[in-house]
Amino acid sequence: MQDKTQIIKPDMRSMLPEEIEDVLAELGEPKFRAKQIFSWLSRGVSSFDEMTNLSKSLRTSLAEKYTICVPRIIEKQVSKIDGTVKYLWELDDENAVETVVMSYKHGNTVCISSQVGCRMGCVFCASTLGGLVRNLEPAEMVAQVLFSEQDFGEPISNIVLMGIGEPLDNFDNVIKFLKLINHQDGRAIGMRHISLSTCGLTEKFDKLGDYNLQLTLSVSLHAPDDETRSKIMPVNKSGGVEKLMNACKRYYSKTGRRISFEYAMINGVNDSIEHAEMLAARMKELSGHVNLIPLNHVAERSFRPSAPKSLKAFVKVLEDRGVNVTVRRRLGSDVDASCGQLRRKASSV
Repeated sequence: MQDKTQIIKPDMRSMLPEEIEDVLAELGEPKFRAKQIFSWLSRGVSSFDEMTNLSKSLRTSLAEKYTICVPRIIEKQVSKIDGTVKYLWELDDENAVETVVMSYKHGNTVCISSQVGCRMGCVFCASTLGGLVRNLEPAEMVAQVLFSEQDFGEPISNIVLMGIGEPLDNFDNVIKFLKLINHQDGRAIGMRHISLSTCGLTEKFDKLGDYNLQLTLSVSLHAPDDETRSKIMPVNKSGGVEKLMNACKRYYSKTGRRISFEYAMINGVNDSIEHAEMLAARMKELSGHVNLIPLNHVAERSFRPSAPKSLKAFVKVLEDRGVNVTVRRRLGSDVDASCGQLRRKASSV
C-alpha cells in the first residue's frame, strides 16, 4: 500500500502527447520524444526502463517525477463454456476493480470499470453494494485495456464501459480515457468500436453530445415507466423516464448515433406484457435498439431472471410492434459474471 506521507506522482499514462511535450520542454528534451513515450505507454510498459530508445538520464528523470499505472491480477476466472475471462485487478491504493474479456465473431471485447464502486444504487446490481469509493483515473482505465490484452494473449478490438461504476459520474476522466485510447499515435481504437453505458445522468447527456464522439451510447433503461423504474433505479427520481427520453432525443439529433437501450429482465418486476407494450411505445419515439439482458443473480439481492416463457412473450410484443430487439447472449455464466460480484467476494475474504 502507498505511504500516505509520500507525494503522489502524476501518472504519465494519463497524459496525451502534447502534455508529455510540456514535460519534456521543462527537462530540456526535444518534442519528438513525446511520441516515442506515448507509444511505449500505449503498448503497456510497466516502467520507464523499458523505453529503450530513450537515454538512461531521461528515463531516470521521468521516473523521479512521474509514475506509470500497473495493476496487479488478484484473481482470474476463465469460463470453461465460452472462454470469457474475468479479472480482478488491484490498484496502487489496494482498491480493486473488475475487467472482463469476451470473444465474439467480430473480435475480442473488453468490458472495463470506470469507478471503484458506484453510488447509483440500482437495486439489482452488485457494483453499488458498499457505495462509491472513488473515481478511476484515465491511466487506470487505459491499463485495464492494455494489461487485459497482454494476459489474454489476443488483440482487443472493442471496448465497453459497462463494468463497475457509472461512466458519466466520472465524466472528465472518462473523456480523457477515450481520447487516450483513440489517439492515432497510441492504441488507436476507433470510437465506433467503443460503447459507453449509463444509467441516465441526463445532465451529462448534452455535454457528451457536444463532443460528438461517434461512440455507441447504451442507456440502462430497465423499465419504461416511472413507477417501476424508480423502485429499481433511484436515479430515475431526478426527472423520470420522460426527461431521460428527451435527453436521448437531443443526443441523437446532435450525433446521429442510434442509442441502444439495455433492459435487464427481472422476474415479476419489469417483464409483463404491459411493460413490453409501454417499452414499444417509448422506442417508437426514438427508433432505438433494445438489448434484453437475462438478469445475473446477485447473492445479496432477492431478484431473479425472468422465466424463458416470459422473455419469449416480451420479445414477441416488441417484434410485433416493429422494435429492433435482441437478447444478449450470456457469456461467462460459470464465473462471477455480474459486475461487482468478484470484487465483493474478494473484499469479504
